[in-house]
Amino acid sequence: MKYSSIQSSIESLLFVYSDPLDEKEIAMALDAKEEEIARELQSLMLHYEESGSGIRLIKLNGKYQLVSNPLNAGCIRKLFMPSRRKSLTQAALETLAIIAYKQPVTKIEIEDIRGVKCDKPLKTLADYSLIEEAGRLKKIGNPIQYRTTEEFLRVFGLESIKELPELDSFKEQSE
Repeated sequence: MKYSSIQSSIESLLFVYSDPLDEKEIAMALDAKEEEIARELQSLMLHYEESGSGIRLIKLNGKYQLVSNPLNAGCIRKLFMPSRRKSLTQAALETLAIIAYKQPVTKIEIEDIRGVKCDKPLKTLADYSLIEEAGRLKKIGNPIQYRTTEEFLRVFGLESIKELPELDSFKEQSE
């Protein structure tokens, strides 16, 4: 595929800007129409997918970002985490699942569901940038509400939180 000048410009913008960009932001930067940007983004996504490139263009909550090809995760992991593999504990995974499905949710609500304290899992999830503060409830003590982040979507290969499996599907499997 030969790149058009607009595709080249889009690629450069996405490469140098660390946060995801939406079609409107890209169109403004390039003095182009959003419809044209949308077509070019789709073309670039398809190109990266079909070419076997080490780069992918993904869409997260309506925004686009360049990321590494998941097939190369092993060598990337070796480069950045040579001494030990980071993984989440069962407590952290349970806490993350509650936040993902109930968000925004407070620590007290999470502890009510799990039946145990969740200070350490919340800290771990925040350290991994999988959750963030979503605001505070207008109640006594103004408790923090938590939600998942774009990093959560990236790690779990989701475009949006709407792609989480329905909870009913888990009930059917367990029966």
